[in-house]
Amino acid sequence: MTKYLVVLGFMLMTQVTSADDLLGYLTDVNGKYTGPTVEDNIALMDTDKNGFADVLEVRAFLASKHGSEYEKALLDRWEVHSLGGGCPIPFAKEFISDKTN
Repeated sequence: MTKYLVVLGFMLMTQVTSADDLLGYLTDVNGKYTGPTVEDNIALMDTDKNGFADVLEVRAFLASKHGSEYEKALLDRWEVHSLGGGCPIPFAKEFISDKTN
């Protein structure tokens, strides 16, 4: 049991150290955030240059950063709802499975 606690402690310390490294990378000497802004990320996602990032552009951006399987189930549902696949009528919800809500 002690071995497992020691290993768990080391694993948690590694994650904290990684977070500190990333925070140090994204901040200046005064602790001010210097990483990409929301506007920067939206501009990167907005491939058709219409001023906003739609669901398909966000999905493509996330896939390019994290791989095509990143949050696939969530992004599938989001895409279905954005394309009109969700029904706002209350009595119709019983006909739609919980996987699409």
